[in-house]
Amino acid sequence: MKTHVKALVVGGGAVGTSIAYHLARAGWNDVMLLERDELTSGSTWHAAGLLPYFNMSYATTHIHDYSIKFYKTLEAETGLNAGFSVVGNLRMAQTQARMDEYMVYATTAETCDVPYEWLTPAQIKERYPLVNCTNLVGAIYHPTDGYINPADVTMAMAKGARQRGVMIERKWQADAFHWTGDHWDVTCTKMVEKGGNLVPSDEQIVIHAEHVVTATGNHPQRTAKLLGLKIPAIPVEHQFIVTEPDPALVEWRKAGNPEHPVLRDADAKWYVREERGGWILGPYERNAPARFEYGVPDSFRADLFPLDLERIEEEYMSMIHRIPSSETVGLKDDFNGPICYTPDGNPLVGPAPGLRNMWLAEGFSFGITAAGGTGYYLAQLMVEGEAEIDMASLDPKRYGSWMTTEYAARKNEEAYEHVYILHHPDEERPACRPLRTAPAYDRQKALGAQFGHVNGWERPNYYGPLDAPETFDHDARSFRRGGWWQYAVDEAKAVREGVGLIDATAFTKHVVKGPGATQFLDWFTCNKLPKVGRINLTYALTSKGTTRTEYTIVRLAENEYYLVSAGAWTAYDADYLRKAAEDKAGDFGYIEIQDVTTQWGVFAIAGPKSRDVLKEIVKDADPETVLGNKRFPWLTCRDIELGMCPVRAIRVAYTGELGWELHHPIEMQNYLWDQLMAAGAKHGLKLVGARAQNWLRQEKSYRAFGNELGRDATPLEADLPRFVDLDKDFHGKEAMVATGVRSKCCTLLIDGPEDADPWGREALYDGETRVGRLTSGGYSVAFAKSIGMGYVKPELAVPGTKLKVKILDQLWDAEVVEDSPYDPKNEVIRKDG
Repeated sequence: MKTHVKALVVGGGAVGTSIAYHLARAGWNDVMLLERDELTSGSTWHAAGLLPYFNMSYATTHIHDYSIKFYKTLEAETGLNAGFSVVGNLRMAQTQARMDEYMVYATTAETCDVPYEWLTPAQIKERYPLVNCTNLVGAIYHPTDGYINPADVTMAMAKGARQRGVMIERKWQADAFHWTGDHWDVTCTKMVEKGGNLVPSDEQIVIHAEHVVTATGNHPQRTAKLLGLKIPAIPVEHQFIVTEPDPALVEWRKAGNPEHPVLRDADAKWYVREERGGWILGPYERNAPARFEYGVPDSFRADLFPLDLERIEEEYMSMIHRIPSSETVGLKDDFNGPICYTPDGNPLVGPAPGLRNMWLAEGFSFGITAAGGTGYYLAQLMVEGEAEIDMASLDPKRYGSWMTTEYAARKNEEAYEHVYILHHPDEERPACRPLRTAPAYDRQKALGAQFGHVNGWERPNYYGPLDAPETFDHDARSFRRGGWWQYAVDEAKAVREGVGLIDATAFTKHVVKGPGATQFLDWFTCNKLPKVGRINLTYALTSKGTTRTEYTIVRLAENEYYLVSAGAWTAYDADYLRKAAEDKAGDFGYIEIQDVTTQWGVFAIAGPKSRDVLKEIVKDADPETVLGNKRFPWLTCRDIELGMCPVRAIRVAYTGELGWELHHPIEMQNYLWDQLMAAGAKHGLKLVGARAQNWLRQEKSYRAFGNELGRDATPLEADLPRFVDLDKDFHGKEAMVATGVRSKCCTLLIDGPEDADPWGREALYDGETRVGRLTSGGYSVAFAKSIGMGYVKPELAVPGTKLKVKILDQLWDAEVVEDSPYDPKNEVIRKDG
């Protein structure tokens, strides 16, 4: 058995075998896979093998699409039939809201070249007469997917991996990981059978691996302990039942009719597919419990839990309603096994926080669907440095150190229950909230704040009526303009016409200082560094020259900087920043990095009257001039006093209006809030949430990280050359220049439907040709129409270009406009007073 390898993959399920296969295919010769039991002995063996395309995520859709296409090629390569039944996938809808969901999803599918069809109830009945189509509105049909045999596809990938030189070793368990500085020493123990259990023997070896990937299925809590990490992947019980043959179905097939597609009645919360003349029913019911919160017992192997039929009675009866012939059919088999989940339902794929050359592939609730694509794109990350799609939405560091076992378990149960809940783009899930709250939370809630959560923080999305019932926000959600829409419109107008106050406490904040800080940040970011007391917008790039992080950098002193970045990505940004500083300390000198996110609260005050409000409470020898352009010009930072609160004030506004960010000691937040509210009363100050702010920043063409900015586009493709200093050397510069401009970001005004706006995932067309996609969308109060930002071919990103955008399955006129269509000369934001 080899003891020195390039990459060691720990876990022999579908995900692990795919990763090993794709690493070998990408050119790594020394790849080994370890499995503590037998291949497929974890969740893979009892998975239903479905391959659903449906996903609201652009990255995940690409991953699923790759898997479905890849699995169809395995037999030709390996000679093993992967058991892929390409029967299609029929996702039915009982309500118009559900059809709206499918239409919002479908335009994302288009941007990934995923084929689909629309079917009416009559068309469903004509094709599949065993389906009861009463109370159906319609369906979306994917003709190219279906279901696969999980064990067969895993074995086919394993054979393909072996053919490419991968060593697969069974009955070896990874028991310890030690980083030496350039490789991992992995202590492995031989597992043996004893009394029906799998137990460790006295035989151990140490494998030296340059890279390690963990794909440990139901065992991520054990993995987390061994690595000293927090991994919010915990299994949840999932049941499915298999019926005896259905005589009606048997006759249907005897008559030469095709196999039914995988049937999904999302409103009834189940999937059904054919199985040897009978049916498999897989429900996603309420109250399915999390299991193995602190690790899988050693005695649990390819085991199952007792079936709880009472828990799925409602779903079972709804299957009988939808397929009446199943009513008299008995149950043949049942399964209740662990399926790993994460709090948002997406897997954890990418580099482990704080560790070098350690890669996670954990938390796959749809592991068979995602396995192929995960192997492909993770191999790109490992071998090439980046994947061709932005994998940030799956990055393990999207959950910070605040995450606990209890949080993960309860949120994972919620994610399971929400598989078939309507996935509104404005959805906010309630479990484990509120958890992270800024001091002003209670004051905001009392004033009608309806909260979203970002990185665990509660953040006002909008302010609804003071007497709103608990269900107000839930009932206000829609795939069109929901019940919250007018509140956001009024808030956006207040910023444009008067003054608004926004809570931005969730911003990520770092202090970077020390003798090497200036040289390091000059290399780490692509823009010129600001002078002391001034700020700059800049980007840290990947090794491929794409955008890794967006920063507002405030220079506090010659070698001290205050970095502000997106609130959703605190651990993600911190890890990249710290690892880069460690790498360059030898070149530049000592660099100290402090995460001060929870030490500073932030209020953003913006609008034509914002200076008037601050003048009411600012304490200065000359309060009339302290906020004027001479003493406090645009894009500068000043320490000011608002009442008795010391404030690091930054003259910048994400809304594009006259305004300031007021960074303040978190313990003084309530005092500052009360001061601002009292001072703002006579100036008509309005409280403003994140949704109105998102619309306003699009009127200024301000790119957002995770939308326009990401690891699949360079700053030049984002059309931000003014923030790139090509006269200096910086990380990723050569790759960025070599990449060129493959597509280009632009802003569009849209003559859309009267009751809907784009969400930022819609396909863009030039005539009949799809030419790009939106990455942001919303409503513009300045232009009284829909607005969006997105990427198109460079030659089309020219003001005046007429395009079409697909909203709710219809094409609507759109026009590319100049950058910053509202106040393009920045006269408003620079206003003196």
